[in-house]
Amino acid sequence: MMQLKPNFVSGVVLTKVEHQFKMLLLKRADEGYWCHVAGKIEKSETAWQAFLRELKEETQLCATRLYNADYLQQFYYPRTDQIFIAIGFVVYCDPEIKVTLNNEHTDYRWCSLEEALQLAPHPNQRKFYQHVWQYFVTQSSTSQLCIKTNNV
Repeated sequence: MMQLKPNFVSGVVLTKVEHQFKMLLLKRADEGYWCHVAGKIEKSETAWQAFLRELKEETQLCATRLYNADYLQQFYYPRTDQIFIAIGFVVYCDPEIKVTLNNEHTDYRWCSLEEALQLAPHPNQRKFYQHVWQYFVTQSSTSQLCIKTNNV
């Protein structure tokens, strides 16, 4: 029987670069593809706490505003025959913030939506980026989705 694993988080980091919104993509060290911040939820954490921990571990960034992206990312992992579900988040960071990568990533880029869609290898990633851009950049994010503000 296939297991359902809703114990992951993923999220898009947004900031303004030269007065235009950009999203952060990270290049995975192990497989060399571009992605966003993601990781497992540990036993003592809520999903949003896990995302903030992963954000800090992977990039050394602190969010100024954290939102529930109102999006679940799912993917099938054939090696273990499992479906994983990641709870989606969006964070805004101060402009010109310094990114410091951990050993999970070799590079990073601040991307427009078009650039992110070209770099993302998986259709599910591209859908997530489009969702985030529509509801958190093009339109104003709704206050009901706000989890924390001011250096969360």
